[in-house]
Amino acid sequence: MIEKSGTKNYTLNRKASCHFFNFGLIVTGETEEIHLPKLFNSLPKIGICNFSVIRRIGQRSPIISKLRKLKMVGEGKTIPNKDESEIGLPARKYITTNKCRFVLLVDDLEHDRRDIAQQIFDRYRLALDSILYKDQKQKVAVHFLVPMLEAYYFADAKSINSVLKSPNSLVDYDGDVESKRNPKAELKKLYPGFDEKEAGGKILDSIDLEHVLSRPDTCASLRTLIKWCVIILERYASFSALSLSDKFCLQQGKLYEVTKKQLE
Repeated sequence: MIEKSGTKNYTLNRKASCHFFNFGLIVTGETEEIHLPKLFNSLPKIGICNFSVIRRIGQRSPIISKLRKLKMVGEGKTIPNKDESEIGLPARKYITTNKCRFVLLVDDLEHDRRDIAQQIFDRYRLALDSILYKDQKQKVAVHFLVPMLEAYYFADAKSINSVLKSPNSLVDYDGDVESKRNPKAELKKLYPGFDEKEAGGKILDSIDLEHVLSRPDTCASLRTLIKWCVIILERYASFSALSLSDKFCLQQGKLYEVTKKQLE
């Protein structure tokens, strides 16, 4: 049986139950709080999902203090109070109110934090898993923008050129934008006065996610995030997600080792 949605056709999946998906974002930056949902613009275009920010938190680092760990153990806690109140509880509340809601915690993984990516991931994941009910844990995920949101602008240079007018138009970065050291500083150097919120929002209005992920050897972390979303759509939709898995180089493209375990 086929159900029509706009100009798309979908095959019904009687074992699932979601007709529309809401992805709630927990973010760590101001620009992300305002504009990050725009990065996912290629997915909402299919008409079955949307993305919105539900919480901005401070960026977390691994807990390495032995005294702090001992204090937590003494208090019978596995996670800090602020991780419970700012991450775990908001995620649980958001998911519990609607069975077709899902949560993405998205943090920047700057150059000087890459060596501790696994420990950062573990802290966020523990904050979620310690609070969520068992059947909710697969409905949340932790992912990274590497090294930050502005990196992906360089993978679709026309989006930069359309906003930041310059005699010397940029071309798409030849390497992997996730290997850049500080793309935000690079933009400010290229375009003095660059405002990450105002200009960044306009860039994201025109950025093409499919183009950003069109090279299988680049953007592993972002691709892993998008693949998680697509798997969710395929798993829970009351119709098939119509070849989304054929987009964004999801089949053959590089994935990020730290976060790809959540795809299982």
